[in-house]
Amino acid sequence: MINFETLSEFLSDILPEALSQTLYMTIVPAILATILGFILAIILVVTKPSGLSPNHTINKSLGFVVNIFRSFPFIILIVALMPLTKLIVGTRIGETAALVPITIGAAPFIARIIEGALNEVDEGLIEAAKSFGATKWQIIFKVMIKEAMPSVVSGVTISVISILGYTAMAGAVGAGGIGSVALTYGHQRNDTAIILYTVAVLIILVQIIQGLGDLAYKKLK
Repeated sequence: MINFETLSEFLSDILPEALSQTLYMTIVPAILATILGFILAIILVVTKPSGLSPNHTINKSLGFVVNIFRSFPFIILIVALMPLTKLIVGTRIGETAALVPITIGAAPFIARIIEGALNEVDEGLIEAAKSFGATKWQIIFKVMIKEAMPSVVSGVTISVISILGYTAMAGAVGAGGIGSVALTYGHQRNDTAIILYTVAVLIILVQIIQGLGDLAYKKLK
């Protein structure tokens, strides 16, 4: 078990640094993946057969690509994207390098969540907007996205929690963060106390994210 001297070092030095790395690898990809997810979702919704600008080729091709990336286990995606990660950020390891696979891994899930929320918007509202002469962009941003926003927020909240889980897996391949601490100081040293501390931190983070998401949902609803 961990001694008091090591515990003090863990709580004052190791854990705060790991927590900051985890937050960095969660917040930045969450923002980037949400932006990318919105773009993909809007294209999918607009180009569907009953959409504002139906285009079978674009819709099916983009849907196929999104489904491909959704099918990759994240740990495999990290390895597969290492050349791209090196090209974009100049390194394959570290918390900054982890941003690339985390963003690419989360974006397809967020895209499908947002797509589903947009598809649930009442067709009557869209038809009414058309009858008033609204442009396609006005319908997308002032009707569809506005009406779907509570569901979007709820879905993105779940996705951010998943991204937090991604950071733990990224820690296993040199990205740092809570996952790396649990593996290096907990598992490899067979220290149950360290593992319990890291699990407790992750549980608290999940509760905070879910709480903020629920609050935003209620405000928008």
